Amino acid sequence: MTKNTILVTGAAGFIGFHLAMRLCSEFPQYRIVGLDNLNAYYDPSLKEGRLALLGNQSNFHFVKMDLADRTGLSSLFEMEQPEFVLHLAAQAGVRYSIENPHAYIDSNIVGFLNILEGCRHHPVRHLLYASSSSVYGANTKVPFSVEDRVDHPVSLYAATKKSNELMAHSYSHLYGIPATGLRFFTVYGPWGRPDMAYFKFTQAIYQKKAIDVYNFGDMKRDFTYIDDIVEGIVRLMPKTPAPQSGSAHRIYNIGNNQPEDLMEMISLLEKEIGLEAMRNLLPMQPGDVYATFADIEDLTALTGFKPSTSLEDGLHRFVVWYKEYYKV
Repeated sequence: MTKNTILVTGAAGFIGFHLAMRLCSEFPQYRIVGLDNLNAYYDPSLKEGRLALLGNQSNFHFVKMDLADRTGLSSLFEMEQPEFVLHLAAQAGVRYSIENPHAYIDSNIVGFLNILEGCRHHPVRHLLYASSSSVYGANTKVPFSVEDRVDHPVSLYAATKKSNELMAHSYSHLYGIPATGLRFFTVYGPWGRPDMAYFKFTQAIYQKKAIDVYNFGDMKRDFTYIDDIVEGIVRLMPKTPAPQSGSAHRIYNIGNNQPEDLMEMISLLEKEIGLEAMRNLLPMQPGDVYATFADIEDLTALTGFKPSTSLEDGLHRFVVWYKEYYKV
């Protein structure tokens, strides 16, 4: 008997890897197809390490493909006929989008259109896709609610994520695709992205180099541990949105619901590593925001989701992984 399929895009990425590992163990009756283009935005060896672990799972199958490959993606949907599509692949990073705008249009706009077209021609039970807390831009009302206006993105990355939400809504309205957008809030943990602050800070502290601390350290982030993020996604999978106002499309925040001071995060890292950071205090960077804070009431009401990992525990687990992976 042919196994039903779950397609996970960005499977060699940080969130995609952790999600695919969870799906492989929790849903052995499914074939988990992971797609990634293995680009060099950061060290590809990290992606290869994640894939090596996924490769040990008997129900995992990897496909190397770029989202912008319209023909290839169409053929993949035709062949696999996925029941669920968990679309996490994207060109990530706020600062990188200022220097490399075309990468964001190719992956986040063209690539997402190709995913929507696949879901249109090969109907799926549920499309869940990655949005971002960055869509809230310079909003000052906290916590950030999905009911808030998000018309003022302060980076191209944020603009592409808002575009994804609009595209998903229109395709859901036109073609009845059940779709859910996930606004992630500062995800961290083992096997994380080296361009994220906590990862860069850890690396610099071990190398006894100064860390760049923006807005002179006066920033807050709703740091969300990777296992909590994955738990939220898995709980949402069977919650197919019912048509409402002509569209079966919903958006949820997935965050820790508790913003932390940037300097507190640095202090916890210093304590965990046992070394003091040399701080290079700098003004706010273009495209950055002062604070993020997720209102997760809707998600909790629907799924019972509540993040359970403190920043202290999450950073401990990350540093343990970092020391083992980088042999420090």
